[in-house]
Amino acid sequence: MDDIASELLMTKGSLYYYFKDKEDLVFYCTKQLLGESIQQAEEIERLDVNSHEKLHKAIVVHMEYLLTERSGFEIGSKPRSFFSGEKLDHVVKLRHDYASCMDRMIEEGMASGEFEQGDVKVKRNLLLGAMNYSISWYSLSGPLDITETAHKSAEHLMKMFVK
Repeated sequence: MDDIASELLMTKGSLYYYFKDKEDLVFYCTKQLLGESIQQAEEIERLDVNSHEKLHKAIVVHMEYLLTERSGFEIGSKPRSFFSGEKLDHVVKLRHDYASCMDRMIEEGMASGEFEQGDVKVKRNLLLGAMNYSISWYSLSGPLDITETAHKSAEHLMKMFVK
């Protein structure tokens, strides 16, 4: 809480006015990140483009957001380590809602014949696993910036879906 307060140019006491403890603050941040991710995915779902373009854009947006908000997503990637009870249930539901957006895009691509048929859950979990693991290997000091990394990753990951 001290580090967060100093980063926000606040006192620790001021933070406790808004959040009762560290878990409450982390929960709020995780909710915000997942809520924004769901909103972005739903906006992409509504685009009037083919399934290939939708999923490609979803991958790029996911990776850019993930790598930009890296520390928040590192915490959110292991909800059982940080949350319990209703907070854990809420985070799990938000993660499920996001996964459902990805499922719908994959299902749409399979139904239109753009994507290979297969187990949607397996394909989605492989996709999310590959994207989310990028927080382990991506470096801001590497040869590609976040946008370039997101686009290159999308090119490779889309090969898992197209015929």
